[in-house]
Order: sequence, then C-alpha cells, then structure tokens
Amino acid sequence: MFEFKQFSVDDEQCAMKVGTDGVLLGAWADVAESKHILDIGTGSGLIALMVAQRSVEAKVLGIDVDANAVCQARSNFAKSPWSERLTAEQCDVRELYTEQQFDHIVSNPPYFVETTESPNEARATARHATHLKFGDIVAVAERLLVDGGRLSVILPTDVAAMFRREAFERLWLVRQMDISTKEGEVPRRTMMEFRKTLHPQNPRCHRLAMHSTEYRELVKDFYLNI
Repeated sequence: MFEFKQFSVDDEQCAMKVGTDGVLLGAWADVAESKHILDIGTGSGLIALMVAQRSVEAKVLGIDVDANAVCQARSNFAKSPWSERLTAEQCDVRELYTEQQFDHIVSNPPYFVETTESPNEARATARHATHLKFGDIVAVAERLLVDGGRLSVILPTDVAAMFRREAFERLWLVRQMDISTKEGEVPRRTMMEFRKTLHPQNPRCHRLAMHSTEYRELVKDFYLNI
C-alpha cells in the first residue's frame, strides 16, 4: 500500500507497480480546466487519482485491458475522496467507442519495442509496445480529444522520438520536459504534451533533475515526506 497526502494506492493485483514515472506525469499534466479526462492503461489508477485531485470537477475514466488491474483501480477509486468522479473499465483503447470526448488524455504507455517479452502475459502487455503501439494512442487521441484537447505521456527519452514521429502532423507537440536522475546527467525520461489544434505552436522544452527544488515543487502535493 502506497500512502499519498490525500489518497492511498494498492497495486498488488497489477502487473506494473506504482512508480516514479506515474507520479511525475500525474503531477505535470495540465488538467486544471479539464472536465473529462481519459487515462489509458490506468493500472492501479495512480495517475487517474492524481489528476482527479488536481482538477476541481473533472470526471476521470481509467481504462485497462487487464481485468485484475481494473478491479484494483476500482478499489482504489472507491476509497478516495473523488470516488464519484472516477470510473474504471476493462477495455482495449483501440475498441473504445464513445460519444464522450475528452479535454485531456494521459498515459504512461508500454514502451519496450525490441526487447524480449516477459513470459508473464499481464506484465508483457503492460510493458511492451507490441500490445499497444504508439500509433494506436495517437489515433485514439485524434479521434476522442475535443478541439484544442491535450495528450500527455511519459516515456524513456530514447524512445520519445518514436512517439513524436507517430504524432507528426496529427497532434502538435506544445510542451516537453526531459528528466535526469541528477543535475547535468543525460535525461532518462521525457514527458510530452500534444494538442489537437489547427494552429501550430512552438514547443516549450524544460529539464528537470530528480530531487531538485523544481522536482520537490512538482510533487509536493502528493508525497508525504516532501
């Protein structure tokens, strides 16, 4: 059980456990004015819970193909202060057809591209982009985002360029943050925000070092000891 300032997360039934990547994305995604948010690959529901905390009235739908993860997310949602605004459904995002459009889509997606898959099927699905390709996420965002809506993702820096290529001329990159373990080191993670817009924008790019003052400011509303 992971205890945060306003909620707790149990992840024992999930293939992918609570980690720093999810916390970073949940704290960074620009959801303040969102009314409807979709979390693709919600797992334990961590990111969905974080964006529910940060948005005043947004309804958040978390989807996952793993039945155990969905069960876990529902349990975590039910215990939270925002239970009435949080929903978890078992669904392959490629088969998500709904009249509801979203102001923001968030995802900490599978990212291993050419490595050997885990023999554990649930863990392989959660980790490998062969099960949910980057192009699938871009296509869903293009279809389900409102005009001007946002897609925010976190990926290893060495595969982030692959995602940008998939999004090229379909969604516009407007914000990027490269994250390193220490100040001055090569970035290991990259967060990107894309918009569905007809008006190209120059991306704002920033860098963040873990445990820096800027990092502590980003996550201060969630971690107990910061």
